Amino acid sequence: MAVVWVFPGQGSQRRGMGEGVLERHPDLCAKADEILGYSIAELCQDPVRLRDTRFSQPALYTVNALSYLSQEGKPDYLAGHSLGEYTALFAAGCFDFETGLRLVARRGELMSQAKGGTMTAVLGVPVDRLEALVHGTDVEIANYNSPQQVVLAGLQDDLAAVTGAIEADGGKCVPLAVSVAAHSRHMREAADAFAQELKAVDLAEPRVPVLSNVTGRPHTAGDMAELLRKQIHSPVRWLDGMRYLMGQGVDELVELGPGTVLSKLWDVTRQETPSVPDSTLGSRTFREDYGVRHAYLAGSMFKGIASADLVIRMGKAGLMGFFGAGGLTLDEIEAAIRTIKQEVGTRFGMNLLYGFDEDGLERDTVELYLRHDVRYVEAAAYPHITAPLVRYRFAGAHRDESGRPVAVRRVLAKVSRPEVAGAFMRPAPEAILRRLTEQGALSPAEAEVAAELPISEDICVEADSAGHTDARSPYALVPAMVKLRDEEMARHRYARPVRVGASGGLGSPEAVAAAFVLGAEFVVTGSVNQCSPEAGTSPEVKRMLADLDVQDTAYAPAGDMFEMGARVQVARKGTLFPARANKLYELYRRHGSLEEIDDRTRRTIQDKYFRRSFDEVWAETEAYLAARKPDELARAERDPKHRMALIFRWYFVHSIRLALEGAEDQRVDYQVHCGPAMGSFNRFVAGTELADWRNRHVDLIAERLMDGAAELLEARLRELRGAA
Repeated sequence: MAVVWVFPGQGSQRRGMGEGVLERHPDLCAKADEILGYSIAELCQDPVRLRDTRFSQPALYTVNALSYLSQEGKPDYLAGHSLGEYTALFAAGCFDFETGLRLVARRGELMSQAKGGTMTAVLGVPVDRLEALVHGTDVEIANYNSPQQVVLAGLQDDLAAVTGAIEADGGKCVPLAVSVAAHSRHMREAADAFAQELKAVDLAEPRVPVLSNVTGRPHTAGDMAELLRKQIHSPVRWLDGMRYLMGQGVDELVELGPGTVLSKLWDVTRQETPSVPDSTLGSRTFREDYGVRHAYLAGSMFKGIASADLVIRMGKAGLMGFFGAGGLTLDEIEAAIRTIKQEVGTRFGMNLLYGFDEDGLERDTVELYLRHDVRYVEAAAYPHITAPLVRYRFAGAHRDESGRPVAVRRVLAKVSRPEVAGAFMRPAPEAILRRLTEQGALSPAEAEVAAELPISEDICVEADSAGHTDARSPYALVPAMVKLRDEEMARHRYARPVRVGASGGLGSPEAVAAAFVLGAEFVVTGSVNQCSPEAGTSPEVKRMLADLDVQDTAYAPAGDMFEMGARVQVARKGTLFPARANKLYELYRRHGSLEEIDDRTRRTIQDKYFRRSFDEVWAETEAYLAARKPDELARAERDPKHRMALIFRWYFVHSIRLALEGAEDQRVDYQVHCGPAMGSFNRFVAGTELADWRNRHVDLIAERLMDGAAELLEARLRELRGAA
């Protein structure tokens, strides 16, 4: 059971508001009078001035704030509609009463300078129909308030013309008591000017989650100022926020301030929640085991592209992301773990990559994860089960009071081959358990439990994704993996089910919905999260990604598995990396050494690809190997083909570094792992605020995809019932 306290905005003011509240806080009323230069009590009795945004905003803020101070108890969430958001932030401790009052007074002054505007509530018209009616006009949707109510904003003459068309179409229009076209393009100048006011204010992290009107999701101190600026000229997504709260388990709303408008919107929204809400898609046990609101995870992207900021943002939104540990040093990984744990506790995941040398980085990474009690890992690029993976999974395994086997750590296995998936669905190989027990890496009791549980209870089918991939079709692969899971469950009779999920190609609600229809019990996104403010790559890469279409990717050799011929999917538009990388692999296959390659081709590689000589590249590579992998250096000195491979592999490391740094003069060599889901997502959000990558916060991406998938499935079910 959870409760949200909400505060109304403009349109709710009325003569006499604050009676019985203002009198209880004479000191704050006196401060308000001093700051404003007039009596707040007298203002609340003046219906003429209360219609003027210069006066209605400070009046509402004061009455709302004092109503909050008069209320007993403590909410789980706070929210305010438009102007009311400032009271919610005050209540959450983001600023003091006086600072909030000065902000809203200045906000009202700036907004009042946009003359001739007004707003109208529309009832009884579906949002998609209303969007069609206002399309091509100078009127905009300003508030998405409930399934039955939307508010329009515009200049008075424009709005009068549109409301006439709406009423002729069967809708009902109710003018609001406001003097401006808030939350529309007419407020852009006011918003930009207000940004200067916000720069002078120290905005603290909310002590209680506060929903942003712009996103419908909780604020953080880092993006609060920007969202408050945008709020002035962007639509209020109140409906999104209320549905978010319902997904969080909020079942009670307390409205503080004048009127009961927000209470009525809440009641309507609760009554008309879709019959297939997003929070019920996929597996209920998955959501419980991972502590998330949706059967949805943000997958890892190497080199910290799936950054600590990304993981933290997901965690604070009641979701989960996996940190991209691949390609980072142990010190860098450990620093990320400490940062993430400080913000979200243990509800986060880390990436674990297969290591060719089980006694090397893979083992050391596992030991680091165990030392920091990391409970969730995403295991990727595994061709078979390894000892470090088994140690991670079953360290701490035990039997509960009823004698059932319990593993305290979860492995989400990303696979694209049935034989690998089958290995993850089975208990650990006896030989590995025996070796780990002999080494003292697992106790006999832990090994005994391990023999009764699968390596992974969550098999994520990876199809047509970025990163290492076999480019399989999800339409063939997911059903095959589901059938394999059923066979393994019947064979081993596990007490808990093994779940099958999907990743790759998930860039639109249609794709997410299709994954669930195919039998997936959860989904994991990748490429789409790379183009978010939280992703740990350069703005240049994010701008490139936001411009991709579905056809703008290609396959290239994987640098870490170059000699094996493994491939990754990468962005093609705007870069020559795929062509150059494939050329290098072709040369490696055809030749036994650099000296066998013709002079012209060698000059092209050095001058155009590398922009440095082979000798310079080898000197850098040699120094790295001498410090970290002396055995491999010795092998290269004996084997000229291996030396050639190492020199070519340098280009893959270099091209990743260029992309991460955003080196503008070498954009043609950017290596950006990306699947067609990125182009699909760009098409999905075209024409919305998420067309700008700077608005694509990872939790918003999750919500839009899951919300959209739920709505599509509900609509399709209705169509199928109608056809029947």
